[in-house]
Amino acid sequence: MADIIQAIDWVKVAACVAAGICMGIGSIGPSLGQGFIGGKACESIGKRPESAGLITRTMVVALAFTESSAIYALLVALVLMFVIAR
Repeated sequence: MADIIQAIDWVKVAACVAAGICMGIGSIGPSLGQGFIGGKACESIGKRPESAGLITRTMVVALAFTESSAIYALLVALVLMFVIAR
């Protein structure tokens, strides 16, 4: 009986560690991408201020697509935490 309880505890620990790693690695790419998108948008607005509205709208759409991969990482981490580690 003690072996089964100990094995269940290790599964919970592994799921929690995997969730942390998933969020850590899964947020690096979107963070870099969003910084790059914002920087290039500011650069473009600086070069052509009359196109600021179009550039801003395009930037917001690009940021939404970039953020979706971080949201997928969050969903995987939540599944690990609340379904597998339960």
